Amino acid sequence: MADRHNRDLDRQPAPLPKPLPVPTVDAHAHLEIVTNARPDSPEVLAVLDEAKSVGVDRVVQVGYSAEQSKWCAELAALYPGRVLAAVALHPNEAPVVEDLQADLKIIEELAAQPRVRAIGETGLDYFRTPPELRKRQQDSFKWHIELAKKTNKALVIHDRDSHEDVLSILLEVGAPEKTVFHCFSGDVAMAKTCIDRGYVLSFAGTLTFKNAPELREAVKLVPYEQLLVETDSPFLAPTPHRGALNTPAQIANIVRAMAEERNESVATLAQELSNNAERIFGSFA
Repeated sequence: MADRHNRDLDRQPAPLPKPLPVPTVDAHAHLEIVTNARPDSPEVLAVLDEAKSVGVDRVVQVGYSAEQSKWCAELAALYPGRVLAAVALHPNEAPVVEDLQADLKIIEELAAQPRVRAIGETGLDYFRTPPELRKRQQDSFKWHIELAKKTNKALVIHDRDSHEDVLSILLEVGAPEKTVFHCFSGDVAMAKTCIDRGYVLSFAGTLTFKNAPELREAVKLVPYEQLLVETDSPFLAPTPHRGALNTPAQIANIVRAMAEERNESVATLAQELSNNAERIFGSFA
């Protein structure tokens, strides 16, 4: 993720949207990339405060490496009521880290912290990982699944160009009770499969992209209790700000787009999404 990190620091943040009528949750963000700062820095607090000003008053800060997962846990500890953490090795990290077992041990230790509420983002990514490294990636995914079950915490899945194998491994190993597909990228058929299996689908700014009609069809099918919203900040800023630096504040734009597709009120949807996040990740207090 380092190359993406450096590119995104050069972008200007998307403008703040109109506030939501009901506060809700950004279920997946990477604030250390948004700010390039320490967890206790004023830059991080400013991003959280901007989000709160438009009705996004809670954030799940998500890990992708051992060291960065420590950052996530530290941020969550600093901001009770506002931030929870997820910790994991990203599927692109797992095949290339120098000492996989040492890094997994760090993740396991972090998972025991009370404000770490999910194991993620883990999963599979066949877009960036060559075939010869995929077995190691799959083994890491299975390890994270077992950790989520052992700790009774949600599993947050990154799935890129690997839908079939992700679904197959979840069946093989047994999915945790709370399994979240972060930045859902499947089609309607995959959405139906996930819904039938009880998985949670989290939609990001990609929902608003012109080239994503299947996502807009899929989001209409998801029951309230299996639905989340996220930014994946700093990536994937929603239309009309695609290409800008994304921040948790943009949840307001994504929720409005989601409400329009589902023919629901923004207030009702924001409340349901808030309820789901608290049920899946636990209280932010």
